[in-house]
Amino acid sequence: MTIKISIDCMGGDRGPAVTVAAAISFVKSEPGAELVLVGLEEQIRAVLKKHKASDHPRLSIVHASEVVTMDDPLEVALRRKKDSSMRVAIALVKDGQVQACVSAGNTGALMAISRYVLKTLPGVDRPAICALLPNQKDKPTYMLDLGANVDCEPQHLHQFALMGSALVSAMEHRTMPTVGLLNVGEEDIKGNDIVKQTAKLLRADHDKGILNFYGNVEGDDIFKGTTDIVVCDGFVGNVMLKAAEGLGRFFKSTLTAEFKSNPLNMLGALIAKSALNRLSKRMNPSRYNGASLLGLRGLVFKSHGGVDAYGYEWAIRRAYDAAELGLLARISTTIALLMPPTEEASAAAERSATTDLSESKTA
Repeated sequence: MTIKISIDCMGGDRGPAVTVAAAISFVKSEPGAELVLVGLEEQIRAVLKKHKASDHPRLSIVHASEVVTMDDPLEVALRRKKDSSMRVAIALVKDGQVQACVSAGNTGALMAISRYVLKTLPGVDRPAICALLPNQKDKPTYMLDLGANVDCEPQHLHQFALMGSALVSAMEHRTMPTVGLLNVGEEDIKGNDIVKQTAKLLRADHDKGILNFYGNVEGDDIFKGTTDIVVCDGFVGNVMLKAAEGLGRFFKSTLTAEFKSNPLNMLGALIAKSALNRLSKRMNPSRYNGASLLGLRGLVFKSHGGVDAYGYEWAIRRAYDAAELGLLARISTTIALLMPPTEEASAAAERSATTDLSESKTA
């Protein structure tokens, strides 16, 4: 079975130089993949020619005349740049021409355009961003939401837990992955009202055998690997993610500076080279690149904008695996069975239908 994925080639800090190079490498290593390269055709062809892949049978190009920049306001990205590489790549998912999309572009624009074009699954109030983080067990901790929803109600966090459980079940082949609710302490009495109410919903699901709810977890549990999934609102999740990334860069730069500070330390670095290389490989953030935008009627994956081709290839891999494992169907089934539509979801569906009708009249 061939899995087709659209690549927003213009997204990210270095555009086609990274995205196209990663696409070429991926199709060479994965015979079941076919990639559609979306963006400014001339630039894409230049990179293909450089890598001697102009005539690769599983790489095709769809021209898009506009680019969503990292500084573009949502209004510009969503309403004015209707022929952007990001929007065209997502539209290919909606039209069924590809099974997933990967972009390293503006996160806010990607979420807004994805939600506008694809719409949310029935029963889902809000999509969430789910990413992988390293832990002490040398396995990933899946965490959501990481920035799509700053303010959340208990039902939103409940839905995040269900979608995260479906994701990990598919991607990690675990029947009942453990779910932790991020809190300021493990005790039930701790946390704000939203967290406490969410815990009640998750415990009820646990008692029914729907979810494997571990309970409250704290910040250090994320990197301990205490649970397979950690659920929080987008404000907390995004702050935690940026803090962890900053700490990682600080640790690396400080360690490098200390090893270079004098001859004795340099000798120590040479002696410990093997261990340091293993540590670097294990902690390499590129291995965890590729966040899922869960809750949409299509698979969309977000790559970090600053990664190299190796890191971007990991994002393509996650999209490929998700499509191959039928992730969208699994999440749809989970939500349909376990989460009856809320008033907010019903209202959102009505607004979507009204918007679609209005657009069809003005097209």
